[in-house]
Amino acid sequence: MTVVHPIARAWITTGGTGAQNYDEFADDAEITAIIEANPHSALAIEMPHRAPESLGGSFLDSLPAAAARLAEAKADGSYTPAERVLVLYRISSPVDDPAYGVFAMVDTDQISTRRDEPGLVIRNEDVFIAKVRERVALAEAVGHLLSPVLLLQTGRGEELHAALAASVDAAGAPAATDIDPSGRTHAIWLLGPGPEQDRIRELAGGGELVVADGNHRSLAAQTGELPRFLAVITTPASVTIQPYNRLVTELTAAPDELLDRLRAAGARVEPLADRAAVPSEGGTVQLYLGGRGYAVALPAGPGGGLENLDHALVERIVLRDALGLDPGDKRIVYVGGDYPASWLTGEVDAGRAELAVLIAPVTVDDFVAVNLAREKMPRKSTWFTPKARAGLVLAELGRDA
Repeated sequence: MTVVHPIARAWITTGGTGAQNYDEFADDAEITAIIEANPHSALAIEMPHRAPESLGGSFLDSLPAAAARLAEAKADGSYTPAERVLVLYRISSPVDDPAYGVFAMVDTDQISTRRDEPGLVIRNEDVFIAKVRERVALAEAVGHLLSPVLLLQTGRGEELHAALAASVDAAGAPAATDIDPSGRTHAIWLLGPGPEQDRIRELAGGGELVVADGNHRSLAAQTGELPRFLAVITTPASVTIQPYNRLVTELTAAPDELLDRLRAAGARVEPLADRAAVPSEGGTVQLYLGGRGYAVALPAGPGGGLENLDHALVERIVLRDALGLDPGDKRIVYVGGDYPASWLTGEVDAGRAELAVLIAPVTVDDFVAVNLAREKMPRKSTWFTPKARAGLVLAELGRDA
């Protein structure tokens, strides 16, 4: 028996609704600009308080507008319904090998967050509970799930990859396509009941599934007591991990004082000849503040392992100890790999931030190993690419498979 199921009632885009996920942005103004340029984007439903006409209102106060937008999109033909389907998914670009996945529903009671908790779905990161509450409220207000949780199939990943590639090749023209800001083409195909659907379901659920993206959405499914959540199940060969950096918009200490505090904590701080960049490997982070770049080797603690990953050291030594900032402080901006180092340092130069922290990316192999050991990654430490698009496939809630 697999934990992966067809979507009982799906709503499939007919074009123009695809969007970056709500948490892919470092600047809220970008969200407003995208919604203004494309009011039919799923982003207008997922982030209704960022729509131009709702600016200044709260997320909760904007939920009726979100429900109205989704109802309008379904009524005007922006989505078409489908019953009991899996949805094959391919992401392609001129420079990268294709990435494959499948939209499906996954049993919420299979989520495991610690070693002694049974379950085939491993969630690996700490989350911000305020974001979880927003996702719960959105699902209740609109009655659908719009953004999938990205799951890595770790047990039968190679088999699943080959099967999805073969199914896509045999499927003919896609049901819909969408092009993201990086120029990747996202294409989807419907797979109805039958032996092929059963085979894909078995492979997709054939080993432990690791939450690669969507930790908040998976916890929202639990908090909202949803029996199943919408997921894209993909393969290790389909993804890479990009850097996940930090900006601090307002320092609690002068630049020289911050550096002195880091030295006093045991860090080795060396000025850089060039501007700060993302380190090629772990062990040293780079800081940019006051118009200068610094290579900083943070002191490892006695615990070893995850506590000494670069992201954990930055959270503990730089943000908490040296600056007195809790990870959820609004002065900390978590910036994914879609934003290059030049963008982060440019934010500091422009005065919109006072500190950029650049951190080497985690490897896919290390990420999988940590999760299979049921250990917990530092929050906001893995930026998987390519990202699954929101709004291509919706799952209507309250339907039995």
